[in-house]
Amino acid sequence: MFTGIVQGLGEVTQIQDHGGIRRLQVRLPTGRDQGLETGASVAINGVCLTVVGWDKHGVDFDVIDETLRLTNLGDLKVGHVVNVERAARFGDEIGGHVLSGHIHGRAQVTEVVETDANLAVWWAIPEALKKYALPKGYVSLNGCSLTVGDTERDGHLSIHLIPETRELTTFGRVTVGDSLNLEIDSQTQAIVDTVERVLEQRL
Repeated sequence: MFTGIVQGLGEVTQIQDHGGIRRLQVRLPTGRDQGLETGASVAINGVCLTVVGWDKHGVDFDVIDETLRLTNLGDLKVGHVVNVERAARFGDEIGGHVLSGHIHGRAQVTEVVETDANLAVWWAIPEALKKYALPKGYVSLNGCSLTVGDTERDGHLSIHLIPETRELTTFGRVTVGDSLNLEIDSQTQAIVDTVERVLEQRL
């Protein structure tokens, strides 16, 4: 389980492909490798990955073809930076919202509007997922727990980011055309699906 509170930026230090599996090595933010064990879960750009090893250059994760296809991990190159969150432990503060690290689809950045105090990012998502992205509801983009803003511009959605979020996450580098990993809120999904099912039964 994750909370969507990104703990810092990691750097991709090595990529190797072997028989349909990509070995991704990431140097975690300072101090975030403490107490790390093989089999531990770490969210990289919001994707739950399992630690398979490490060395002085970084922590190793194996990524299968399906994950590479569905997420932006397949777009990463050596030197790219990624959002990192260690798995939450019992008793940890949930500062964002509960996340599984399982990505539902990708969001495409369509516009970036920057001021000194605010960064507004407009993004488009697959039609089938739009019903789960409600104004003032939660979503996770690249592992960040965020609140949906407006949803009225050509069907696109917006988020608004304070300077702290921009500094600690990859959103400080976001540009038009970027592909973001989207995880919809599980509670919102359950409510929307339940209401749809009930309404269908009444017809």
